[in-house]
Amino acid sequence: MPILDMPLAELERYQGAPIPGDFDAYWEEALSQVEDRAYTIAPSDFSLPGYECSILTFTGVGGAQVGGKFIRPLGEGMLPGVVVFHGYRGNSGDFFNLLPYAAAGMAVFAMDVRGQMGISQDNFVSTGNTLLGHIVRGLEEYNPKRLFYRNVFLDTVQSVRILMSMPFVDAMRVGVTGGSQGGALATACAGLEPRVKVAAIAYPFLSDYRRVWEMDMGKRAYEELEYFIRWRDPLHERLEDMFRTLDYIDVSHLAPRIKARTHFFLTLQDDICPPSTQFAVYNNTPEPKSRDIYYNHGHEGLPRMGDRTLRFLLENL
Repeated sequence: MPILDMPLAELERYQGAPIPGDFDAYWEEALSQVEDRAYTIAPSDFSLPGYECSILTFTGVGGAQVGGKFIRPLGEGMLPGVVVFHGYRGNSGDFFNLLPYAAAGMAVFAMDVRGQMGISQDNFVSTGNTLLGHIVRGLEEYNPKRLFYRNVFLDTVQSVRILMSMPFVDAMRVGVTGGSQGGALATACAGLEPRVKVAAIAYPFLSDYRRVWEMDMGKRAYEELEYFIRWRDPLHERLEDMFRTLDYIDVSHLAPRIKARTHFFLTLQDDICPPSTQFAVYNNTPEPKSRDIYYNHGHEGLPRMGDRTLRFLLENL
């Protein structure tokens, strides 16, 4: 088997970069801004007998309008819930893609990330680059409180709390799932909201930025790291300042806070989210956890992952 990254024995031990000493204090202060659980439901242009198909919106931290697709089976009784997070630069997709969860008896919210291809607004004001990439939005100030993804991570918390507050949802039976950026957001959400019961996470993005740089993987999804360094720090005078700032939005650092039961899908030939950065998230996640390792797959649709994700959620919600 070709080796893209470390041998598996080393991946099993890899922890990633050290966590900042004030990391928990940083996120506790950030979470204090998430108070509003109000939301608006409007009919969508898609309907299906036996299901509510709606557009859900709420006001996120900083006043941005955040929204996405909501679907649930109609009828009496309390439902488990799941929040679905999408990949980088994408959106919440079609109701069709959410239907398996709803058909299995779940209330589902698929959140559109601010400023990507869905309905959520990007009202973030920052100095410097706005041309390429959300990782480096706000990085110009080298202040972790000014990072774009801080607000996105808080949106995930607000999303899951809104779902938990719905009168037909059992707040103790809510999970999260996603792949790539969606896997990162599922990790962040579970790390920031301890009531999340389960999380199914595939090849998480936004992890261990130093390792990405060291591997010369600042390409494609991570290309903005190389872009920022080339234009803003060509002599590497503030390289460590940059990485210290990004440490606060590194989901491998949020993983130790997770209280949920987790299941990971890890890919050893992933040249977008390197295996070591995925294992940094997995290894830092507390038990109970489980995993599927895809030895010959990269950043792609994975055989049986959909079935195994749905089964994991059904068995644990």
